[in-house]
Amino acid sequence: MSYCLNPTCPNPENVAYSPRCQSCGSRLLLRDRYRVLEPLGQGGFGATFLAQDEALPGEPSCVIKQLRPSGTAPHVLQMARELFEREAKTLGKIGNHPQVPRLLDYFEEQEQFYLIQEYISGATLQQEVKLNGILTETGVKQFLSEILPLLQYIHEQKVIHRDIKPANLIRRTQDARMVLIDFGAVKNQVSQAATNQSGHTALTAYAIGTPGFAPPEQMAMRPVYASDIYALGVTCIYLLTSKTPKDLDYNPTTGEMMWEQLVHVSDHLTSVLRKMLDVSVRNRYQSATDVLRALEIEPYLESLSKGLLVKSDTNYKERTHNRHEDSAVLCSNPSAPPTGVGVAQVAAAIRARRAKTAEASGLDAGGMRQGSGTAKSTSLPNSNSNGSQTQLSKVERKLDTQGLLTAYLKGRRDFALHNLNLLNLQGVDLSETNFHSAQLQNTNLQGANLHNSDFGRASLTRANLKDANLSKAYFNHADLEGADLRGADLSHAYLSNANLRGANLCGANLSGAKISDDQMALAKTNWMTVRPNGKRGLL
Repeated sequence: MSYCLNPTCPNPENVAYSPRCQSCGSRLLLRDRYRVLEPLGQGGFGATFLAQDEALPGEPSCVIKQLRPSGTAPHVLQMARELFEREAKTLGKIGNHPQVPRLLDYFEEQEQFYLIQEYISGATLQQEVKLNGILTETGVKQFLSEILPLLQYIHEQKVIHRDIKPANLIRRTQDARMVLIDFGAVKNQVSQAATNQSGHTALTAYAIGTPGFAPPEQMAMRPVYASDIYALGVTCIYLLTSKTPKDLDYNPTTGEMMWEQLVHVSDHLTSVLRKMLDVSVRNRYQSATDVLRALEIEPYLESLSKGLLVKSDTNYKERTHNRHEDSAVLCSNPSAPPTGVGVAQVAAAIRARRAKTAEASGLDAGGMRQGSGTAKSTSLPNSNSNGSQTQLSKVERKLDTQGLLTAYLKGRRDFALHNLNLLNLQGVDLSETNFHSAQLQNTNLQGANLHNSDFGRASLTRANLKDANLSKAYFNHADLEGADLRGADLSHAYLSNANLRGANLCGANLSGAKISDDQMALAKTNWMTVRPNGKRGLL
């Protein structure tokens, strides 16, 4: 089919390869090369169309965005044109990033403005949730770990997207990577919008973003980088609940979105989302790196809350020399030198929340004797109102096979930091479980169902994962050296920064997995290994 771009055409659909529109007579081949196939959507000032470039071999697909403001007043047309040009400049500036559509062309023809972009084949997050249902906590963390570095890159280019939402995030078909689209609402600097002579601001309702996803300061025409953090937080709530902002209640006093009772996630992820969604921009995370740093310290919160982590920066640095994974507690860049700031801040916050109850028991907020510098691993009595005694003791993290399976059957899904070395878990169902920073060395997980589980920073050296279901599993910074992954299903798994030296991936399915060629080169593969692009064979 050929589709007519004339906004006033009464019947824009035409037979394929027609030279002119049968209804209005307009030429159907834009700039003698682009043929529109079908409309994709329309926003406040632009309509988008799927097209093919007939000037290139194979006639590849592309997206045409046409300036179509909904108003006709002169100032509206002028502002829409400025925003359209801004989108073209922004795409030209940042479109070399693999998670941003490339700008292919930009021109004016017959007093109409056109922007030609790379076509991204895939489903939006909105479509994914409608088709497959809501995401788990692990799925949301995977999403954040992929989109936050992109957001940081965009902000470093002094660009605020201002319209982050599920409909503007596409999972690209060929590599399962998340791509951010629609830069029509971008702002290229952080400053209050200037007022022109006509009394209208330089930005209109067309450009402030989507109500509910945009925070208060953005709706008031004063967007900052943290405005995108808020929109990303609202997107996470949608992924966890399938509810859009208009489906949610708001606190009439504070204006805060009321979502916490609708999600089933850990206390720590709740606190991260709460800070992303703070209506006060001062209290919100100020950068994507801040959010990544907050997510990195998750496995250590329980230790912090019990006062079991080190008591000084000196001790911390001494321990990080022996424990590689601790370096990520305090910095998002594993190669950067550790500092004590992150631990101190989190520990202080936890202790503040527990101050009142700790006072009554004669302990400080970290679960330690007042005035002492170390946590007590022995039991400490604490009298309650009934006169009975409760115990505060160090949590035992060693589990045997039966203990783990019993806990899982009773509904427990969090085994972070546990010692599960040498256990025989062949063929068991442990899907959607948190094994973050756990010890699973030489553990037998052959044929186990570990779908959507979190193995971030876990040690799986020489583990038997043959024929295991590891689809959508999270292995960021995990140690899989010498692990047996023959025939394992690792489709759409997140393996970035994982150590795969000597891992056996013969016959493993890595379609859609996030893994680099350098990582693959360290592992054993054969002609039966399904690579991330879906093709079989050696690298």
